[in-house]
Amino acid sequence: MKSTEILELFKEFESAAYEMDGVECWSARDIQKLLGYLKWENFEKVLDKAKIACHESGVEISNHFPDVRKMVLLGYGVEREVFDIALTRYACYLIAQNGDSRKPEIAFAQTYFAVQTRRAEIIEQRILDTERIKAREKLCKTEKQLSSILYEHGIDDEGFAMIRSKGDQALFLFSTRQLKIKLGMPKNRPIADFLPTVSIKAKDLSAEMTSVNVQSKDLYGQKPIENEHVDNNTAVREMLLKRGITPEELPAAEDIKRVQRKLEKENKSLLDKSNNINTSS
Repeated sequence: MKSTEILELFKEFESAAYEMDGVECWSARDIQKLLGYLKWENFEKVLDKAKIACHESGVEISNHFPDVRKMVLLGYGVEREVFDIALTRYACYLIAQNGDSRKPEIAFAQTYFAVQTRRAEIIEQRILDTERIKAREKLCKTEKQLSSILYEHGIDDEGFAMIRSKGDQALFLFSTRQLKIKLGMPKNRPIADFLPTVSIKAKDLSAEMTSVNVQSKDLYGQKPIENEHVDNNTAVREMLLKRGITPEELPAAEDIKRVQRKLEKENKSLLDKSNNINTSS
């Protein structure tokens, strides 16, 4: 998401908040629109999932999803009372977690309602951190799938490690060991744990291409598959260079395990706060 989009969503979510009995809340009808759901019926399904998640967390649903009524304008000055739900920050967080993650509004909301300090730049950084973690998890799955495919095509664990290293050298022009030294990475950790998001996704795309081509070309043996993986990484590198991105010149990112712990701590803080609301109600 662009900074301008994040700032605009930030303003919209801020202006929609109100207080009910001293607790910060949002109207479910307002949140429905802010999260990009056109029909209430579709949004209700997400609400139901969020309530289940709330119950499974050991938190009282009624303290975070109380039923209320509100007046809506139908046109020509005519108003009608409709059913609504007052949502606490924790309730909104659960809704965002159970929403359609393809929607940019959902990606924003997942962070907005998890962060206690409501500043746009903090939200932007957390969205970037979350995107990087998802990219790293996706790379793990892709490489696991590739390893399984290569095993069926005559490659053992040692051979897979060598093929992956050759691919990294084609993508970054440095061997795995050299790249770790250049970027100041620990020797015993995967380089992907310290790469920026674009580099992680580049490795993922190369591995995906190798998985497809090894099967479609029916490749067997170390050398043919190694050449295929090198070619794919070279192709991805050339694409990045054309867009002005030189992979080996990008600075190392923060240890992804540390980033994960930070986000988990923030999520736990939100749950603790919701439990305090639950206890005092």
